[in-house]
Amino acid sequence: MSLRDKKCIPCEGGVPPLALNLKNQFMEELHDDWRFENNKKRLKREVSLKGFKVPLEIANKIGDLADEQWHHPDLYISFNKLVIEIWTHKIDDLVESDFIFASKLDGVLGDYENA
Repeated sequence: MSLRDKKCIPCEGGVPPLALNLKNQFMEELHDDWRFENNKKRLKREVSLKGFKVPLEIANKIGDLADEQWHHPDLYISFNKLVIEIWTHKIDDLVESDFIFASKLDGVLGDYENA
């Protein structure tokens, strides 16, 4: 089963972070624009877009998905750009749900590739 087909599991804290080999394995399923940040404890993707309304529209769609999946990224919206940062805040590291959510965002962002 691909990451995109899975559902995020809310973290209650006390969950161990993923081992580095699993982080690297899951990263292979994501869009090439995702990268590790903060000593491989966060995922980050910057998307170039047109204007301000498009990044805002995408951020709202991400917000809807975040509430549905109960997994909430940090978003930075500016003119021509949307920056997304994902990690499990309660453990300050990455778990499988972070990669699941990033994969789902790849689907959302795919609709705007040439926007």
